[in-house]
Amino acid sequence: MSEGIENKVVLITGGGTGIGAEAARLLASKGAIVAVAARRKDKLDEVVAQITKAGGKAGAYALDVVDKAQFKSVADAVIADFGKLDVLVNNAGLMPIRPMAEVNTDEWDMMIDINIKGVLYGIASVLPDFLAKKSGHIINISSVAGIKVFSPGGTVYSGTKFAVRAISEGLRHEVGDKVRVTSIEPGGVESDLKFNTTGTSATSVMEFYKTAIPASAVARAIAYAIEQPVEVDVNEIVLRPTAQEF
Repeated sequence: MSEGIENKVVLITGGGTGIGAEAARLLASKGAIVAVAARRKDKLDEVVAQITKAGGKAGAYALDVVDKAQFKSVADAVIADFGKLDVLVNNAGLMPIRPMAEVNTDEWDMMIDINIKGVLYGIASVLPDFLAKKSGHIINISSVAGIKVFSPGGTVYSGTKFAVRAISEGLRHEVGDKVRVTSIEPGGVESDLKFNTTGTSATSVMEFYKTAIPASAVARAIAYAIEQPVEVDVNEIVLRPTAQEF
């Protein structure tokens, strides 16, 4: 068990696979009560079953992060089910890599909706409660592509992840005396993100991910941010594969 994590209720979006699922299992093993949310309920149920079998406590919630009313309903349901909500991990994301010259505006729209609006809707769903009780923690998963533009191919993706970092930092400035805010910027991480690319960059993306670190590495970063004493706010964590230049 971990003193800074035990008995905290943590809501994780994109919780059925990859970083979200690994974070859920790790936090539950440290005594957290974990609520995993995503569109694929079957994947969420698998994670909850694993946690429960290991002696942990978890719940699964169907959620499309681009639906702000549904996001609020899920946050309210977590509070109703577990009595409180302490941490939101905005992890759901999309990363189709494609040169801008191919002008795939459908992909641009999806990235803006999920990567930016999904984060904002998550913040909106929990912030009033966090401010009212003068405690809470919002963790946003950005990317090293939010530090340096990933181009050619990742320009729009980078734009969304730069936005997540900016939103995180601005939010910390505004509410940091009551609510902790952390932005995490991973490099290549083994996850389903690599399968989002279906266009001309698919081969190069798969090559890039050959050096990817396991999702458990990011899960440990999330746990580290949560377990700090209440007066300590870890604002930003950057982690990459040792072999990654970008």
